[in-house]
Amino acid sequence: MAIRLLAALVALGLLHLLPQLARWHVDGLQRRWVAALSDLRGAVRVLVIAGVPVVLCLLLAGLLHRAFLGDLALLALDVLVLLFCFGPRAFEADLEAILAATDRPGRESAAQQLADGGERVAWNAHALGEAIAYAALRRRFGALLWFFLLGPAGALAYRLVQTLGRGESLPLDGASREAARRTANALDWVPAQLLVFTLAVVGHWDAVMAAWNRWRQQAGAGHWYREEPGFLADAACADIDVEIEAGDGYVEERSDPLLELVRMRSAFLRALVAWMSVVALVVMGSWLA
Repeated sequence: MAIRLLAALVALGLLHLLPQLARWHVDGLQRRWVAALSDLRGAVRVLVIAGVPVVLCLLLAGLLHRAFLGDLALLALDVLVLLFCFGPRAFEADLEAILAATDRPGRESAAQQLADGGERVAWNAHALGEAIAYAALRRRFGALLWFFLLGPAGALAYRLVQTLGRGESLPLDGASREAARRTANALDWVPAQLLVFTLAVVGHWDAVMAAWNRWRQQAGAGHWYREEPGFLADAACADIDVEIEAGDGYVEERSDPLLELVRMRSAFLRALVAWMSVVALVVMGSWLA
């Protein structure tokens, strides 16, 4: 776990200095791999498309573990996989691009980079907040959770399934796309739940949990794989609304997308610090045991 914590810190630091590291150009390779398995359908196709790279990652990790300077080699592998899984673009860099735009058309155009599945992000506070919440989950927290739990293979599986389930440009048949989408929703569910709890702890507990409870009362059967984790966006937006109301609380502030962005970026940064702190405590506890 200590190596994984160090790898996560190194990867996050590198992305802060060099955001372009998250833009691995593997689209062509991925498209060819998906097309090569066109004879398969449904969940089997998704399993093979994502499973083969994951198995190769496991084999490589096993070989590196037995190699000279194995821990250092594993650290390098972990960092490389995380840089890929934090893509397809750096989360913080996309937020900075919106803030750096000089006019509304530029900001609205930059905001479209937050949506990985081709959906359009409307220029209003709630829509932008929802896009930021999903981007934070899928480009950072989801990858981190599965990485800490299952190592680089877990993070890689998460990223590949998310790409298959959300990427409309890949040549997938309907059954395979639906299977990938449901799997992606299922893999999002656990990190989204933990992230809501984290936002409640580091933010405004009552507002976040009230939003989560409203979702829970309306959630239908099989929501954890049939639907995207919309409760995360609702909880994050509720947290920001409380912050705005605690200030001047003007109507224009509540509907200002840029204010929503700045405050939500701060909330997710606090959540990231909380996650890394918990992992650090686990590592120190294992040393003392």
